[in-house]
Amino acid sequence: MGLPVVLMPGPMHPAVADGLADHCELIRLWEESDPDAVLTERRDEIVAVATGGTTIDGPFLDDLPAVRLVASFGVGYDRIDATAAAARGVVVTNTPGVLDDEVADTALGLLLMTVRELGRAEQYLREGKWAGGRPYPLTPATLHGRRMGILGLGRIGQAIADRAQPFGVSVAYHNRHPKDVDYQYYSSLTEMAADVDVLMIVIPGGDSTRHLVDASVLKALGPDGILINVARGTVVDEQALVDALRTNTILSAGLDVFEHEPKVHPDLLTLPNAVLLPHVGSATIPTRTAMANLVVNNIRHWLTDGTALTPVPESADLV
Repeated sequence: MGLPVVLMPGPMHPAVADGLADHCELIRLWEESDPDAVLTERRDEIVAVATGGTTIDGPFLDDLPAVRLVASFGVGYDRIDATAAAARGVVVTNTPGVLDDEVADTALGLLLMTVRELGRAEQYLREGKWAGGRPYPLTPATLHGRRMGILGLGRIGQAIADRAQPFGVSVAYHNRHPKDVDYQYYSSLTEMAADVDVLMIVIPGGDSTRHLVDASVLKALGPDGILINVARGTVVDEQALVDALRTNTILSAGLDVFEHEPKVHPDLLTLPNAVLLPHVGSATIPTRTAMANLVVNNIRHWLTDGTALTPVPESADLV
């Protein structure tokens, strides 16, 4: 009897393939000359899928009836229909925990860049304006004393809160349900936005959160408000954000994610009060390697004894 067959639909961190090499036959689908033919030929043999961003829905799984595990690289798994997977007895895993600190560090760095205009100040220096005897203009805002509203107080949200408070920033949060924490809870996102001056987005993407931050939330955040998004670009109505920045409905925004990435709304590129990063929240070699190793360990545990280390909530009844 041969090794179990695992499908990798697209390129992933090399540590995934390396870690699985002795434990399964790995089909690198993007390297096949006729991927559809391979899927048809091997459909009854493929028992697991390792993915770094491929859309996996009910029809995809129906074409692979032997699959019982989808191991996703990343915390967010909005490209995987985990509910459809659970209905078919397929467990979905992600990679929480190992990237919390890295993303939280990025969020605080992005906030500092935004509130103090650090990126613009560096460019000012590089353009020789400071050497020409003109100090960079005083920034209108400071970080100390601000009140941060966290949209999504999960692991990463808590790590951000832990980092924000030593900066003199107080914390509130909005979740679907309150948690056993000392921060003020808001059942209404709009009410929280009206009471804070930093809105930190750390909530998962997907249909249920699409455009949750819309024009009304941005208006409530107000002219001294700063929006930071290190979650998913789809959570924010990007056109409404552009309009809010252009009209000074809010003060500024710091974004590591975008609604149609890697495409960025062209108007965002022209706005001086927007700080933009190319989705680098967890992008360090140690963290990405740890994420890859967790994908490997989920698959290896599944192949060995049918357990999964980090199943997503939709898969809870299957493990």
